[in-house]
Amino acid sequence: MLSFHNACSVPSSFWLTGIPGLESLHIWLSIPFGSMYLVAVVGNITILAVVRIERSLHQPMYFFLCMLAVIDLVLSTSTMPKLLAIFWFGAGSIGLDACLCQMFLIHCFATVESGIFLAMAFDRYVAICNPLRHSMVLTQAVVGRLGLAALLRGVLYIGPLPIMIRLRLPLYKTQVISHSYCEHMAVVALTCGDSRVNNVYGLSIGFLVLILDSVAIAASYVMIFRAVMGLATPEARLKTLGTCGSHVCAILIFYIPIAVSSLIHRFGHRVPPPIHTLLANFYLLIPPILNPVVYAVRTKQIRDRLLQILRTGTKIR
Repeated sequence: MLSFHNACSVPSSFWLTGIPGLESLHIWLSIPFGSMYLVAVVGNITILAVVRIERSLHQPMYFFLCMLAVIDLVLSTSTMPKLLAIFWFGAGSIGLDACLCQMFLIHCFATVESGIFLAMAFDRYVAICNPLRHSMVLTQAVVGRLGLAALLRGVLYIGPLPIMIRLRLPLYKTQVISHSYCEHMAVVALTCGDSRVNNVYGLSIGFLVLILDSVAIAASYVMIFRAVMGLATPEARLKTLGTCGSHVCAILIFYIPIAVSSLIHRFGHRVPPPIHTLLANFYLLIPPILNPVVYAVRTKQIRDRLLQILRTGTKIR
C-alpha cells in the first residue's frame, strides 16, 4: 500500500497523477486521447501492411518508414494504455522497475526515431545528389545496419539513465509523480540525493540527439537543395523537391513538439503543470498520428495502394 509523505524512503512503487490539476476532467480527456491512440495504432499498422504487400514499395525510403511506424507504435503504446487506465479506473500505481522500464522505452525510442530521420536524410541525399549509385549504396543490408545502429545508439545513450537512478538515487521524498508517465526529470525531481550527474547526463544526451541530429539533417538538405537548384527545368526541380516533402514534414512533426516540451520543462517554470503534461503527451502522440497521414497523402504509391484496397473492400461488400 502506498504511503504519501515527505520523509525520504525507498519506494517499491509510484503513483502517477495523470494530468495534474485536471483530475475532474479525466473521464472526458480519455475520449480525445483514446481516439488519438486508436488512430495512431491503425495508421501505423496500415503503413506496415501496405509496404509489406506492395512489392514496388520495397525500397530504402519505405523500409525506413516501416521502422518509423514500429517506433511510433512503441512510443504511443508505452504511455497511452497506462494513461487511459488512469483516466478510466484511477489506476495510477506503477512499480519502481516498471516505471524505470517505461522511462527507458520512451527516451530510447525517441532517440532511435531521431536516428532513423538522420538515416532517411542520408537516403534522400544519395538518391538526389548521386542517383546512379543509390541502389548500390543503400542496399537492404545497409538499410538494416543503419536501423540497427540507430537502435544501438538509443540503447547506449539512454540505458545509463534508469541504471543511474536505480543505483545512485534510491531515496525519494514522495511517491507521487505529478505526471502521466515516468518522464526522466519528473522522477529525478523526487529524489533525495544529489541529482546533478543525472541532470548533466540528461542534458548532454538531449544536446547530442536534438541539436546534432537536426544540424546534420539540415546540412544534408542544404546540399540537396543546392543539387536541386542545378536541375535544368522548374518541373524537374518541383518533382525532386516533392519527393522530400513527406520527409521534411515528418521531421518537423517530430522535432518541434519535442523541442517545445523540452524548453518548457527546463525553463518554463511559470507554465501551469496541466499545460506541460499535456504537451509532453502530445509529443508522444502527434508523430504517431501524423506520420502515416503525411506519407499516405504525399506518397503516390502508398496512396494508390490504399485506394485500391478500399475499392476492393467496397466491391466485396
